[in-house]
Amino acid sequence: MTEHEIYMKRCLELARNAIGDTAPNPMVGSVLVHEGRIIGEGYHREYGKAHAEVNCLDSVPSYDRDLVSESTLYVSLEPCAHFGKTPPCADLIIRHRIPKIVIGVRDPFVSVNGKGIEKLREAGVKVITGVLEEECKQINQRFFTFHTRHRPFVLLKWAQTADGVIGAADRSRLLISNEATNRLVHRWRSEEMSILVGTTTALYDDPELTTRLWPGKSPIRLVVDMDLSLPSNLKLFTSGHPTVVFNLYRHTLPLEKISAEEVRSFGLSYYQVTHDVSLVHQMMNALYRMGIQSVLVEGGAFLLQSFLDEGIWDEARVITNEQLETGAGLPAPRFKGLHPVRHERIFSDTIRYYNNHMHKE
Repeated sequence: MTEHEIYMKRCLELARNAIGDTAPNPMVGSVLVHEGRIIGEGYHREYGKAHAEVNCLDSVPSYDRDLVSESTLYVSLEPCAHFGKTPPCADLIIRHRIPKIVIGVRDPFVSVNGKGIEKLREAGVKVITGVLEEECKQINQRFFTFHTRHRPFVLLKWAQTADGVIGAADRSRLLISNEATNRLVHRWRSEEMSILVGTTTALYDDPELTTRLWPGKSPIRLVVDMDLSLPSNLKLFTSGHPTVVFNLYRHTLPLEKISAEEVRSFGLSYYQVTHDVSLVHQMMNALYRMGIQSVLVEGGAFLLQSFLDEGIWDEARVITNEQLETGAGLPAPRFKGLHPVRHERIFSDTIRYYNNHMHKE
């Protein structure tokens, strides 16, 4: 491993501290190095707050301040060159007269995308790019998917019995995964911007779709209710968290592009779709317009299979209770010739992780 890769690894370690807290911004880590010694480090902690470069430079102790203009700055993502929630980080780097910067990956966001690198080079800063580029993309795969594919990152999740059943035949609640796995699922929810279920799941399971088992922000809840037939006393509508209803008849969200922050402020809102176009595509377009960068699809089987059949998904996490068989029930969704990229065991449950390498859209 090269010296640049060692420090970029540290940038990624720092960035991961903010999982679930920075969206729609990316997770970014930064390290300032002087002659082989780290004199400052920081990461983007929360959306709307200081960026990684700012926190890194602010962390430099007073006795090392004179070394800043003789140091190399490492950052996992290209510094911004535009005014957003905060001033441009490229300007900050130039103002501190930092002579050299090592960047993990170029920012795909149209307001940045090469502009930060260009501004730094024009100011005489030596810029090195592409260090651990794939790892730097991977940590922000939601951000990259949103800005390159113009849709949210889609994560599919379901639990099934050892004999491939996702629910009881009579629609009664079937508890499949164990308590430890359930807590993990709530952690997964805290890492995504939204969570989606279909009509049947909402009606029979009456889920809350929050992070009550994990200390993190609850995602924006999404439900498909084409005929607006779901009863108003469901937890999706009464537990005080924002919910968007995809349906055929009502539209209360602004027609122009809005932010996820605005969606959260609406409480209960409606998004009208049609029968003429794929529902999955319509929902993806809607979430893109809402600025929602990721969606966790939790069910039911028909909705999950729709995403699989249309090839619009990025990752799937399948929980199998190896000690539970029902003999009959609702069959789980089916993959076509895919093998898990990894798996883990949590007591009675095995979690298999799949990646989609064959996007159809």
